[in-house]
Parts: sequence; structure tokens; C-alpha cells
Amino acid sequence: MVIISADKTCDLPQEKIDQYNIPTMPYHINLEDKEYIDSVDITPDDLYAAYWERKALPKTSAISVGEYIDYFTPMVEAGNTVVHLTLGSALSSSYNNCRMAAEEFEGKVFVLDACNLSTGIGLLVLKACEMREQGMEAAEIAQAVGNLIPKSHASFVLDTLEFMAAGGRCSAVAAFGANLLKLKPSIKVHNDENGAMKVDKKYRGELSKVLVSYVKDQMALYPDIDTSRIFITHSGIDEKMVEIVRQALCEHHEFGEIL
Repeated sequence: MVIISADKTCDLPQEKIDQYNIPTMPYHINLEDKEYIDSVDITPDDLYAAYWERKALPKTSAISVGEYIDYFTPMVEAGNTVVHLTLGSALSSSYNNCRMAAEEFEGKVFVLDACNLSTGIGLLVLKACEMREQGMEAAEIAQAVGNLIPKSHASFVLDTLEFMAAGGRCSAVAAFGANLLKLKPSIKVHNDENGAMKVDKKYRGELSKVLVSYVKDQMALYPDIDTSRIFITHSGIDEKMVEIVRQALCEHHEFGEIL
């Protein structure tokens, strides 16, 4: 049997994880001198609460070689082959650690640097699952998904620069000015640079209007987009904003699945 696996950072909804039986490897999150397991004993809401209440910021640590070996061992010992997608190597050393771990399994574990984050990885994971259902073997899936990596695109809009300033990624003065002027930069994940993130277009105005402009710009970038599936990915945003994005997407294409 072929197992399609990924770092937890693929951010797939539980319904898809259950549908395709996708095991995921969580990251460690360090917050206020305590270590947690992502989505196991800490949630995004917990992280936001820690900041708003105590100005505490989290840090993450990469998954070690040993942890990956422990993760893959029962899968391989049960007679399976594994295709695993990791967080972009520009963002974490986990890919290199995973690749080294895979060497212990003599061709039974295929590791792919997704060169992306969040549902930019998730899109690839689901494609891999569909290939498996078509009867493809692990090596074939790894090669085919590898060819799709440059075609999986992720980007997002920042509603506020407060967290960027708190994490030292921009000055407090810049964040204050941007918020005062209602500037909302978009961040693009560059999969041609192993997942490096860079500021893209800067929008200005109310978030509801910015999101519509952002969707229009993204759709214009990819006129030959695969309309079978697309993600609306967010971190604790108002459901009304999600619906605005959904409606904007539907004005451009008829998507088979909007997650």
C-alpha cells in the first residue's frame, strides 16, 4: 500500500485527512518556556490569546531526523511505501532532516520539498492521494507530484502588521503607519525559491474591498488555473470575509471544490 503523508503544516481540513487517511507530522511550538505539539495540545486561538493577553510570541522548532525515523518506521514495517511532503526548505530545516531519515528505509520513503506552506502543500497532498487511487505506485506519484510543485501557488493578505512588528519583521513605526493608512500588503510564497516569502502587491482600504481586489489579481495571474479545487485559507478571520472571498472566486470560475 502507498501512504501519502505530510508535515502538519499542510493545514488540510480534518474531513480530507479522514477521507484519504493522511497521516501528518506535527511541529513543536515553544511558548513561554513550554513546548507544545501543533494542533494536538495548542491551537491558533491559544497563540493569539497569549499575544493579546501577555504579548507572548511563539517559536517553532524543526522536526528532527530521529522523529521522522520514528514516524516512518511503523508504516514501512507494515509493508507500505510512503510519499511525504514537507514544509518548504526555505522556511525550515525539516525537509533536509526528513530526507536524511528516508535514507534509512532503502527506497521505501520518498520525500518531496513542497517549496510551499499551508494549503499550498495541501493541494499537492490531495493530488497525490488522487494519483494513488488511480493505482500509481509511490515512485510514480513522487515524480508526478514533483512536476506539480511549481504549479501550486499560495499567497495571503495581512490585515494588520502588528504581528510582523512584534516578531521583528518590520518596525513598529512602519506597522503604525501602515495601519493608520489602511495598507494591507499581500505576501507571496515563491516556490521557485523553495518556499521563501516576499511582499507582493500592497493594497489600501477596508479588508472587505481589498480581498475582492486581491482575488481578482490572483485569478489574472493564472488564467489556466486548475478549477477542480481551490483553498480559502485564513487564520481566525470573520466568516463574513471568507464568504466575500468565496463569492469573488465564483465570479471568475466555477470551481469543483472550494475548501
